[in-house]
Order: sequence, then C-alpha cells, then structure tokens
Amino acid sequence: MKRGEKTILILTMVVVVGVMGWNYLRQRESTTNDTSIPFFSNASAQLSQEAGELVRKYECRSCHTLWTVRDMLRAVPAPALDGIGSLRDREWLLTYLSAPNPQEILPSRLKKEFQMPSYAGLPEDERGILADYLASLQVKDWYLMETRAAECRVLTGEICQ
Repeated sequence: MKRGEKTILILTMVVVVGVMGWNYLRQRESTTNDTSIPFFSNASAQLSQEAGELVRKYECRSCHTLWTVRDMLRAVPAPALDGIGSLRDREWLLTYLSAPNPQEILPSRLKKEFQMPSYAGLPEDERGILADYLASLQVKDWYLMETRAAECRVLTGEICQ
C-alpha cells in the first residue's frame, strides 16, 4: 500500500469513528426524553370490557377516535377521547353524558347532525360505566404540557409554557 493510500485510509477511519461517536452521543441525549405512547388507561379489565361493549353498541367510534381508532367511513370532526380523563373528571363526564342538551355544557361549532347527541335517555348504570371509563383515559404529563403549549401557540401566536 502506498503512503497516500494509507493516509486516506486512516482519515476515512477517523471520520467514520467520529461520526459513530457523534451519533452515539446524540442518541444518548434523545433517549432521556420519554417518547413512549402517551395515552394509557387505569381502568380495570372488567370496566374496559363493559365500556368497550357500550362504545360498540352506541357507535362512539363513528365520530370519536379512541386509542387512535375511528370508523374511517365517517369523517366527523369530533374530538379524540384519548386522554380525556386528564382534562375532565368523572363527575363532569357523567353530567355531560346525562345532559338533555350537551351543547349547553360544552358548546359545539359543528353542524347540528354532527353535534354530540344526548345520552340522558340511557340507563344510569351505562352512563356511569362510560363516565368511569372515560375518566380512566389518561395522558402522560409531558404530552399534556406539550399539547397545551402547542394549543397556546396556535391561539395566541406566542411561545407558552
């Protein structure tokens, strides 16, 4: 091997090792953030099963996203329910589900046919199961803070904490 070839080989090895070291350090820094799925539920298996049956029965996924699953044949701009328990407590959810006109509690800008229907006519135990389950749908603190900051930026145009 000629002297110039050795120099090129050594320089190539130094650059490769340097890039590998740089990537290793960047990866170590980025893994300190929690990048796991931010949504979780603290509901019991029985409550999850009962609520799942009610969600299917009343076709909640035809409008709402739950665990990022939605009925793709109907594109209604309803809010996602993932993490709703971090924003609303069980009592609020039960009151909302029991209201004859849910828009009096939480106004909607959607067309009438896409607005949340009243579940006041459902049996009380079913409304309780839905409220318990929805209250159990939590979101990790870091995600909630990032979401609120992003919403603040969109609404005000300023950087928010």
